[in-house]
Amino acid sequence: MKTLEGKRAFITGASRGIGAAIARRFAAEGADVAVGYERSVEAANAIVADIEATGRRAFAVRMNAADPQSVKQAVDEAAEKLGGLDILVNNAGIISYGRVEEVTLEQIDTMLAVNVRGVILATQAALPYMGAGGRIISTGSNLAYRVPDAGKALYSASKAALVAWTKGAARDLGPRGITVNLVHPGSTDTDMNPAVGPHAEAQRQRMAIKAYGRPDDVAAVYAFIASDEARSINGTGFTVDGGANA
Repeated sequence: MKTLEGKRAFITGASRGIGAAIARRFAAEGADVAVGYERSVEAANAIVADIEATGRRAFAVRMNAADPQSVKQAVDEAAEKLGGLDILVNNAGIISYGRVEEVTLEQIDTMLAVNVRGVILATQAALPYMGAGGRIISTGSNLAYRVPDAGKALYSASKAALVAWTKGAARDLGPRGITVNLVHPGSTDTDMNPAVGPHAEAQRQRMAIKAYGRPDDVAAVYAFIASDEARSINGTGFTVDGGANA
């Protein structure tokens, strides 16, 4: 049985990596999907084609998570094309490293605009389209709870902010039957952090399972949280990092 049959989902940052895996998994579970992207229109269209080949509907929707107007327009467009909205996945995010004494004002503003403000604004924009049974799932990071290396304070702070936001939003939206949750990926084999990259071995050594995760492994967790079986899961986070934070 397909667990998301007939659901309508908008996934931001879905043209590659974990976001693309989520889009494909949701479609495999029966959902129609709006594939959010910022620059990679060709990649987004390829995901759309993959989904349409399964018999589900799919659309590419451009969104700049740092631009409040773009965020709202993208959510509105996704809901219009899908005929409503049951699931929002806030997956768009950026990574920028630098020691505390080095990070610039531009880095701070951009990181918080995309990784925090963009999530809040997309959630607000989605609410008029969502009813009971709605799902809001955001992408955090295992670095929200542990900072094992120098230079990651700003990024970790942006992801840690989503922990408090998720708990508070769950309180606000729970009475409406809408759940709000987080997934915290660890080292996952994508073009942003390849398993054969120069820093991969150091990350691998922190894991209890000495292997990078696959995007499909992480996408499976999103699919479960989005399903009816997860109706009582609210205001919490799931870490998928091979035991790096254990």
